[in-house]
Amino acid sequence: MADVPPAPETDGPRPVSAQTVLRLLQDGELALEGLLPYGSNYTFLARVSLADHTTLGVYKPIAGERPLWDFPTETLAYREVAAYRVSEALGWGFVPPTVFRADGPHGPGSLQYFVRAQPDFHYFNLAEDDRPQLRRVALFDVLINNADRKGGHLLKDQAGRLWLIDHGIAFHAQNKLRTVIWDFAGEGIPADLLADLAAFRQQLDQSDELKDSLHNLLDPLELAALRRRADRLLAARRFPAPGSGRAYPWPPV
Repeated sequence: MADVPPAPETDGPRPVSAQTVLRLLQDGELALEGLLPYGSNYTFLARVSLADHTTLGVYKPIAGERPLWDFPTETLAYREVAAYRVSEALGWGFVPPTVFRADGPHGPGSLQYFVRAQPDFHYFNLAEDDRPQLRRVALFDVLINNADRKGGHLLKDQAGRLWLIDHGIAFHAQNKLRTVIWDFAGEGIPADLLADLAAFRQQLDQSDELKDSLHNLLDPLELAALRRRADRLLAARRFPAPGSGRAYPWPPV
């Protein structure tokens, strides 16, 4: 579990251990700073304090989720947490630490570490040096069946590290993949990413910790579909191409 850079309001410029951040998010006192704009669901900036540590988090209460016709109601917060767990199990560490809080100010919901991102950065203005990282992002989205990978859901922090956010509509049992990142369609998946994926697939069967955590967040049919997607990717060894139906999110940013 890699360290994370300090968010605004943390105590000092040095990186903060992910374990410290998780403890803060899970057990810290939440105070809402305000409603974040532009989201389709209610999303709040929260100050989280515990002992001598303070940081900022993004709180998404279940009560603020807009119902969707094709996803079960009141499940988006759980999917946000599941995306973090999968990212960590893969060893890729690009979803900010995310926990489920049953005691949020507006009821149960997800709470994610706030990343201070570079302004105006998104997928469509990536530098050429950033593009090699996209293969991992694209593979992650296929694996979790991300139905909403907009360009603005990629962040770059002040140190240049890439982060992925907004995974509330992922992990559906049916194919829902909608992404702006089709750069590698039909290409072979690099050997190192296949190795990470194979190790993750093994964990899905053998790691009680991972199995139990995902069982508490996703429907059994969605977990079975996650296994099938991993198996298909390992067998094909190639990035998929867009299929029939809607393959891009809207708006794209």
